[in-house]
Amino acid sequence: MTKENFKPGIERQYSDSPEVDFSHAREMAPYLEEPKAMYVGAPGKRGYLNLGFELDKTGKSILRELDRRAPLIVQQELYFDEELPNMPCVYILSSGGPNVDGDRYTQNITVKKDAMAFVSTGAATKLAGMIYNYSGLVQNITLEEGAYLEYLPEPVIPHAHTRFISDTCMTVHPTATVCYSEIYMAGRKHYNGGELFKFDILSVCCHGHRPDGEPLFREKFIIDPSRDRIRDIGIMDTYDVFANVVVMTPKECADKIYDATTPFIDKKNRLAAGITHLPNGSGVLFKVLGMEPGPVKKIVREFCSTVRQTVKGKHIPEEFPWR
Repeated sequence: MTKENFKPGIERQYSDSPEVDFSHAREMAPYLEEPKAMYVGAPGKRGYLNLGFELDKTGKSILRELDRRAPLIVQQELYFDEELPNMPCVYILSSGGPNVDGDRYTQNITVKKDAMAFVSTGAATKLAGMIYNYSGLVQNITLEEGAYLEYLPEPVIPHAHTRFISDTCMTVHPTATVCYSEIYMAGRKHYNGGELFKFDILSVCCHGHRPDGEPLFREKFIIDPSRDRIRDIGIMDTYDVFANVVVMTPKECADKIYDATTPFIDKKNRLAAGITHLPNGSGVLFKVLGMEPGPVKKIVREFCSTVRQTVKGKHIPEEFPWR
């Protein structure tokens, strides 16, 4: 469907969605057995989401494209950010509960020239225990010239024997800015005596490119508690929550964000944060460690506010008290 015949506010569904292929990921090779109940990618287990943001005739950013396949849901965009009142705010929801054996999801987010958007999730992403297979997520984030995106989802909570892999590809114009965060908990901390680091494997990859295909950076971490000593210094040590924030932005903005951010280790409150430059002048990478998701989310939000202040001259408002 083209831009000319698309009617804003009308949601459309594809009869099919792209396959999610992780055959290249050797770390998932032990988890390829077909689930005994619903097969890999069965209806309701192969979610697809396509969000497209652009400017309307008045210069207001709008959600122009919305394609989705169950269980992923996105409702109408909202405009509640008082600092950027023309920025659409969208929440990704799921009607299927936690991710389970054989789930495959694809999420595409495109922000066109000079448009902006805020995207989050309605609640934490829960990864259920898995017996046969794994859950996989592919994300493609594309920003055109002068575009701006804040993608700040709620934390990911792996249950015991979770197997999860994600691959996030960000294609960003040199004049655009994306602030992309991930927050991972070590497990259900207060359930059944605690499930910290009792998942089977988490494989998380993020890579950035220019529109012409030029590769800029690639970061991948694989956490396998059965093989790695996760509590070692230099990995998680005594911390239970890990946040990763990738900011692709023009070099002059990256330098200002870097200079405005102070790394720290707060032993009293058991929090730590650090920052580094991404390769090829493509942005910065910010990491946070903590014990509970609330304080970690607060630090991530404060850092993302620094990003917005640098790029847009506005701060991120205080988080809603119920979030």
